[in-house]
Amino acid sequence: MSEKKVYAPIAVELEKDKKYAWCTCSHSSNQPFCDGSHRANNATPSLGFAVEEAKTAFLCTCKQTKNPPYCDGSHKN
Repeated sequence: MSEKKVYAPIAVELEKDKKYAWCTCSHSSNQPFCDGSHRANNATPSLGFAVEEAKTAFLCTCKQTKNPPYCDGSHKN
């Protein structure tokens, strides 16, 4: 019997006006950020984003969020 993978958001400190690339494919070894692994796996590309003010944010790791890149609790369903 295989164990179900547990997903939880990752808290990150985001810097004002810095550009980020959120992993959309789960292949990155640098979760929740993209490391380019989607290219080798022919998977979905990253989602680029920036924030207007520095803040702590909880970024999604299950990739099911309806509010990417932020966790909306979809991993609980």
